[in-house]
Amino acid sequence: MIETDRSVDGVAKTIAEVLEKKKYSIDYYQREYKWESKQIAELVADLTAKFLDIYEPDHARKQVAKYPGYYLGSIIISQKGSQPFIVDGQQRLTSLTLFLTYLRRLQHGRDDLVNIDELIYSEKFGEKSFNLDVADRNDCMDALFEHGEYDVPADAPESVHTLVSRYGELDGLFPDELKETALPFFIDWLKDRVQLVQITAYSDDDAYAIFETMNDRGLKLTPADMLKGYLLANMEDGKPRTKANDLWRKRIRTLEEWDDEAGSDFLKTWLRSQYSTKIRQRSKGAKPEDWDRIGTEFHRWLRGAHEAVGLTSQADFFDFVDRDFMFYSAQFERILQVTTSSFDSSSPLRFIRYNHDLGFTLQHQLLLAPLRRDDAPAVIDHKLEIVGRYVDILLAWRIWNFRSTAYSTMQYAMFNVMRDIRGLGVDDLATTLRKSLLAEAETFDKRDDFGVHQQNRGQVHRFLARITDFITVGSGQASNYVELTNGAKVKYEVEHIWANRPERHVGQGLEFSHEADFSRHRNRIGDLLLLPKQFNASYQDDTYAQKRPRYFGQNLLAASLDPQSYEKNPGFLHFVKTSGLPFKSHDEFKASDVTERGDLYRAIAKLVWNPDSLLAVAKADD
Repeated sequence: MIETDRSVDGVAKTIAEVLEKKKYSIDYYQREYKWESKQIAELVADLTAKFLDIYEPDHARKQVAKYPGYYLGSIIISQKGSQPFIVDGQQRLTSLTLFLTYLRRLQHGRDDLVNIDELIYSEKFGEKSFNLDVADRNDCMDALFEHGEYDVPADAPESVHTLVSRYGELDGLFPDELKETALPFFIDWLKDRVQLVQITAYSDDDAYAIFETMNDRGLKLTPADMLKGYLLANMEDGKPRTKANDLWRKRIRTLEEWDDEAGSDFLKTWLRSQYSTKIRQRSKGAKPEDWDRIGTEFHRWLRGAHEAVGLTSQADFFDFVDRDFMFYSAQFERILQVTTSSFDSSSPLRFIRYNHDLGFTLQHQLLLAPLRRDDAPAVIDHKLEIVGRYVDILLAWRIWNFRSTAYSTMQYAMFNVMRDIRGLGVDDLATTLRKSLLAEAETFDKRDDFGVHQQNRGQVHRFLARITDFITVGSGQASNYVELTNGAKVKYEVEHIWANRPERHVGQGLEFSHEADFSRHRNRIGDLLLLPKQFNASYQDDTYAQKRPRYFGQNLLAASLDPQSYEKNPGFLHFVKTSGLPFKSHDEFKASDVTERGDLYRAIAKLVWNPDSLLAVAKADD
């Protein structure tokens, strides 16, 4: 009989101690990497905010050793012989590995770099392998490690797509103030002062028993549980307390059917949207304000702020749950429904879906901010549409101007907007948000070189999907937004009209003197379409003359290149006439045609993302 080691170890370890020269395997059933934008944003925000609370520019590097440590949670390891398997914590460890990979590349060329290579990979007998050993991620991780980018094959596992997306967000999430002098200080602190509690069991049975115990909702009080307890404790005993408890429990359970974190996300969003008045400034030594505290400890914040919130009597506490909590949670659930259910092209809330598809989680607090408990259902819908349109336009302008839409970049501006629109009526809301848009310097007129690069391909895909769908619907056909973005049957890709054949365009008597000029022009928006993957694979090297007749059988944006689109196509021709858009067929496609086509796309975009649409929605409410 083989004796099983029943011992369990639990010890706090630094990030370096957990990762350096270690190699972990992940069981097949939990290999998917699933973190969304909000999770990676919260991780980076937590780490950088904590560091900035401590760091001073006049500190010496050696002082980092005396900085307070920071606890980042726990991981559970099953030690099978010499091989450790991650039972719980792979999402966090994978995200930390991505973050370290980003920080390694950010240090390139610096004299004061911190060597963190061995936290990411180990080398044995001349062979490099990553410390988180998942075979189907290796090509992706190697490309990110070496080059900072990876062209994801269409048939790659979902985890690979997620890894590339999260990596691409890191530069926007990492504060600019840490990218210069403070960078090695931050990396030192991250490596040697940030800790995880590593729980190691020596049998799978013990490892999973620990995992289940630690995650048993009945044994673990969450901040939401603690907030509920505080509110109930301040209510009249008997029916009011019983009713409030039932309402809370049922509503949180309903939200968590959409997403495990939805209950907590709602509470943060609701309290921020209605009550936060200040946000931590970027200046050195700035302390967390109520917006920040609600994000990390909303249960403690409300205890200290209950009078400012208007909670002074037992009746106030009951109404807070019975009326406010129930109203705002119902609206939050509507937002979840819009972002996760089937797309409805006619819904006034479709703009919320568009913003969600771009990964913009900050919209939730803006959406709840103007809502009032006594608003009629039609008023609520108009407010949600106006805010959704505002965010949609702002994101489109920023994307066109190569500006970041990442959480850390946008949170200050969105906080200010949220505060400005809190409780506004429909007319004032539309006017305020339109005025905010008109104050933006970077619109579609700011630049004419918008195009695709490695890090914005997903955004360009969505942009092309929106203008293609606009033409489709305007021509009297059914919306094809879902088909173009995530259709199950046909996978669409960003297609270059020009093949990647510089010899056709570069040289004496041709359009460009250098290949770099050709590449830049080829990547401009006017040279791009959305086409099925199989089309791209079959015809990508063909000349324009060979491709053009085939474009006619595709979506209307592609088909508009061919003269056949302007014959016996009444819906499209009516759209062209009424819109005034400068559509035309192109017999050939030279550099001037790319520019002209880009001007057409810009004109379409101005109609799709028009600030005056906010006033039109408000007028419809009258």
